[in-house]
Amino acid sequence: MAYERALRQLSEYVFEIPVGFREDMRVPARLYADNELAAMAAKDRSLAQLVNVACLPGVVGYALAMPDIHEGYGFPIGGVAATDGRHGVISPGGVGYDINCGVRLLASNLDADEVRPFLGQVMDAIAAAVPAGVGVTGEIRLAKVRLDDVLEGGAQWAVSAGFGRREDIDHCEGGGRLEWARASAVSARARERGREQVGTLGAGNHFIELSEVVQVFDAGAADVFGLRPGQLVVQLHSGSRGLGHQVATDFVRSFQAVVRREGYQLPDRELVCAPLGSSEGQDYLAAMSAAANFAWANRQVMSEILRRACERALAGKVRAVDLRLVYDVAHNVAKLERHTVHGKATEVCVHRKGATRAFPAGHKELPSDYIGVGQPVLVPGDMGTASYVLVGTEKAMSETFGSCCHGAGRVLSRSAARKEVNSLELRRSLEAQGITIRAHNLGSLAEEAPAAYKDVERVVSVVEGAGLARRVARLIPLGVVKG
Repeated sequence: MAYERALRQLSEYVFEIPVGFREDMRVPARLYADNELAAMAAKDRSLAQLVNVACLPGVVGYALAMPDIHEGYGFPIGGVAATDGRHGVISPGGVGYDINCGVRLLASNLDADEVRPFLGQVMDAIAAAVPAGVGVTGEIRLAKVRLDDVLEGGAQWAVSAGFGRREDIDHCEGGGRLEWARASAVSARARERGREQVGTLGAGNHFIELSEVVQVFDAGAADVFGLRPGQLVVQLHSGSRGLGHQVATDFVRSFQAVVRREGYQLPDRELVCAPLGSSEGQDYLAAMSAAANFAWANRQVMSEILRRACERALAGKVRAVDLRLVYDVAHNVAKLERHTVHGKATEVCVHRKGATRAFPAGHKELPSDYIGVGQPVLVPGDMGTASYVLVGTEKAMSETFGSCCHGAGRVLSRSAARKEVNSLELRRSLEAQGITIRAHNLGSLAEEAPAAYKDVERVVSVVEGAGLARRVARLIPLGVVKG
């Protein structure tokens, strides 16, 4: 309750805990929310974790939280923090264990109504083609040298290996590759865990969703992104699988000694960190970037598997299917970027954990065909309601280091959801709404029930009301594949 009482409402959608709340805070802790979402954030350790982030060595600006905030490891999920590029730290807790868990959106040339009669067949084809579940392996087996190519090449490796199109690369954040990656920084154990997992979905909140565009808010941006009402689109949400988890595990462990050596007084041991410029900090940046590249390669390979599965399932039933990548964006990553801090352009290390990039029109990192409107911001909701495509703004650049929410955000832990929701009844309820479900593990379906998530409409209203992004299109689910 102390953290909730310390919140000061600066505007309709901005709350702040000032530096003076705790003597170890270096910057204010700022939350983007409405009154109801702010109260929800106070129900777990989210606000305490946000204040802890404000104590990191070298943190600049604000410790930030998006309206989908909920408790995580170290940082809250929905947390954003930038540290000084010369004197700050890098923290695995600010990225998370599923490095570059991210989402991509593919737009089809078909109307949803054309596919609806064959939806079950399409979902069967996708579920059969894309391996999903904990520890599952794919059809691609990578030798050591080729795995190095994946770790350093990302989505660009996948396209060169025949999985996708050149234009896919243009529509990935950063071209689907982080330049700081160094395969040699990834441990043998992490390599072994990832060697057979390229092209696999995983479990937890990872999914493939066939959706329909039901509403367009910004016709100009939607036209540029290739979105229109009634259109069939596909969302794909996955990450770096066991390889990324092991990279995080390795450095959380090794950074304990670095914290002792540097004499850091951290409020939570889950915030273990290293000076960005140290050898350990650079090794983590290199390994984390390699895991991020693995995730981009993974999503790229799955996209091509998806394309082929849809073509097979719909052959002779509808027009020739074409799935074009609208965008792919990461939401568990740390990146070196230039932002204005205290009126001066500064290189910072931006940690986004359960937060997505939201760059505005004109930014040099945007694809050439999007530079006039801004970056697509992909906000999946839950499998029973809706998702959104937003577009980034200048205000996000000036206030949140070009960052926005990444989804609806949990209100129930996975264990709590399993206790409250019956998976079989949930499946029946969703299918009664016309949503086709394919779950590789029906028992875990309850973990991702709509009741386990915040209202995505409210979350999106906050980021739009705060000026961090604008609504472009609203999507509703037609069919979902879960791990």
